[in-house]
Amino acid sequence: MFDRLVLFCLCCCCLVGVFADSNAVKSVSVMEGDSVTLNPDLSDKPPDNLIMWNFKTNGPLIAKINQATNDISIIDDVPDGRFRDRLKLDHQTGSLTITNITTEHAGVYQVTISSKTKTVYRFNVTVYAHLPVPVIISDSPQNSSSYCSLVCSVVNVCHVTLSWYKGNSLLSSISVSDLSNSLSLRLECLDDSYSCVVSNPINNRTENVNSTDLCRPCSDCAFCCHASEALARLAVSVLVGVATVAIVVYDIITSRKGVNERRRDLLIQYKTTVHDNSNCKAI
Repeated sequence: MFDRLVLFCLCCCCLVGVFADSNAVKSVSVMEGDSVTLNPDLSDKPPDNLIMWNFKTNGPLIAKINQATNDISIIDDVPDGRFRDRLKLDHQTGSLTITNITTEHAGVYQVTISSKTKTVYRFNVTVYAHLPVPVIISDSPQNSSSYCSLVCSVVNVCHVTLSWYKGNSLLSSISVSDLSNSLSLRLECLDDSYSCVVSNPINNRTENVNSTDLCRPCSDCAFCCHASEALARLAVSVLVGVATVAIVVYDIITSRKGVNERRRDLLIQYKTTVHDNSNCKAI
């Protein structure tokens, strides 16, 4: 009975040794084009480990270090050659370095360290593409005098957050995980300075704007009214002016006509009076 108990304990110890840290996953973030080093913990390991690196959990073997024989092997032509001329190994630390990394190298990397026991570590590598500069446009009515509407947009992004700030104060934000053709965020604002920021966990890009540069309050319509509206107002003013001139001219003509008619009537009356007086003398 005692022998069986000892055997059971030994088996448990072996299982713990094989699967120690097998569930531990370390997250690593890197910018596209940079290098990243995945470093397993060998501080409590003997100096004669067999270290094997796999891309994805139990995926294809891409690198191997045998510390006991000082043998280093890089299998960088699998899968599909994506690691060719990009991998470096450190014999002492067992670390794996991926140079000039791209988004196709994102994923889980598994390292198995074997000596008297077997330990497995996993690194979840996230590769972020370079961020574009946000584009800010005005989306306000041309003659609006009450508010300014700004729209900030970025294209072809993933795993980013788009935010509006006033100084250091966050006004609003929106996030996207998967690849998005376009991500936009609207801001209803007053006359002031604002910042639109697109960010991921390791980088950000900022575009500043003064709302008065894109939105002019309609306090003076000579500067902000829509062109068609301004032309319409000008046309109305011209018509009113022409009508006024026409009325004045009509009044002048009418007045002159009345004076002439009055003069004619007086002349006729005078001639009639003279004729009558002549007749009276003849009698």
